[in-house]
Amino acid sequence: MVLFRTQYPHLPRHSLVLCAALVENPMNLGMLCRTAEAFRLEALVLSDLALAKGRKFRQVAVATHQWQPLVACAVEQLPHWLADRRQQGYTPVALDLQPQAMPLAAMQFPERTVLVLGRELTGIPPAVAAACDQAVVIPQYGVVQSLNVQAAAAMALYAYICQWGMASGPLK
Repeated sequence: MVLFRTQYPHLPRHSLVLCAALVENPMNLGMLCRTAEAFRLEALVLSDLALAKGRKFRQVAVATHQWQPLVACAVEQLPHWLADRRQQGYTPVALDLQPQAMPLAAMQFPERTVLVLGRELTGIPPAVAAACDQAVVIPQYGVVQSLNVQAAAAMALYAYICQWGMASGPLK
């Protein structure tokens, strides 16, 4: 186990950044951390790193915050932060219910992607959506037209992984 813990930080990660800076519920953020770590994502973006110290976050993250790289970006800085990522070769993609959004099954994710998640209930504000190069939507057929942010993110992350493969194969 000691060898695993020393090697783990040096194993490859996917070039996918999960931006949850707009997500407000600490339990959703903890579940997103757990999911991001399960897929070995490059980073999980929170509005404030102090959120990862909260009891509700840690309760559902189940210690994954110790392994998953976390980055902070204040909500008001998000459009600028996304522009900086674009200059670094990333494509910001909004996971949103926009009418022009690409259905998830047809989406071809760029290898270096920042997947932007919206706020619970209100989604992605127009200024942040405008800072994204693409939008992707999960088509739904029920009366309720949205999924929990963690469930939607997990589906989109899995679609990305299916396109780009596992970073280093499942750990044993």
